[in-house]
Amino acid sequence: MDSEQLPLSGRTALVTGAGRGVGRGIALALADAGARVAVNDLYAERAAAVAAEATARDGTALPLAFDVTDEQSVADALARLREQAGGVDVLVHNAGVLDGGGRPSRFADMPVADWRAQLDLNLAALMLLVQQVLPHQVEQGWGRLVQISSGASAQGLPIGVAAYGAAKAGGEGLMRHLAVEYGPHGVTANSLALGLMEGLGRADEPRVRRMIDSVPVRRLGTGADAGAAVLWLASEPGGYTNGQVIHLNGGTVFGR
Repeated sequence: MDSEQLPLSGRTALVTGAGRGVGRGIALALADAGARVAVNDLYAERAAAVAAEATARDGTALPLAFDVTDEQSVADALARLREQAGGVDVLVHNAGVLDGGGRPSRFADMPVADWRAQLDLNLAALMLLVQQVLPHQVEQGWGRLVQISSGASAQGLPIGVAAYGAAKAGGEGLMRHLAVEYGPHGVTANSLALGLMEGLGRADEPRVRRMIDSVPVRRLGTGADAGAAVLWLASEPGGYTNGQVIHLNGGTVFGR
C-alpha cells in the first residue's frame, strides 16, 4: 500500500511508556499504519531502540525520553515534539510504574508513597499530557485520546493492587468526561482495559500456566493485540467509539 493511503498517514502519535512490552506493540502498530510516532520512555535507550525498530520497518518514529509525571518535563518534551513533528493527533497513555508495575500490598499496609506513585502516573500524568495535546486537536477538529487501563479498574482483586485499580478507574472516569466535553470538537476519548498480558513469566511455569488456563482463548495478550485495538480507535472507522472502556482480555469473565 502506498504510504499516503495508510490509515494514519499525516498523523502524529505519542505513545508513553513505549520502550518495551505493550507500549512497544502500540508504537509499532501506529508507525506501520503511517503515523509519525513519538516513542516515550523514562529511559532514553529504550525509546531509541523502539524508534529505530519502527524506522527499520519503514515507519517514521523518534525517541522522546521524559518523565510523564513531571509537569515541566512534559511541557518541555511536548514543545520539542511540536517543533519536530507538529501537534499530537493521537495520544496513548500507557506508561507504567517503574519496572514491576508497583509493589503489591494490602491497603492497610500500603505506604503513602506507593499510593501517590500510582495516582501520579495513571491520573495526574494523564491530565498533564491531555492538557498539552488538546489545543491542537480542538483547533484542527480531530483528535484521539486513549488511556491504557486494566481489568483491575472494574473488579476487586485480592492481590494487593487497590491503588493501581483505583488510579486506573480514575483515568477511565476522566476519559468519559473528556469524551463529552470534546466530542463536539472531533476529539474522541476511550480506555482500553487490558487483561493478562505477556511478560508475566515463562508459559511452562505452573503459576503462568494457571493464568493462561483462566483465559478463555488460552493465551496471554500481546503488544500486537493492544496495538491493533489502539489502531482501530485511532482510525477513521473508530471515530464513532467515544467515552468507552473496551476490555481486551481474551474473554476473561469478571468474578472468577
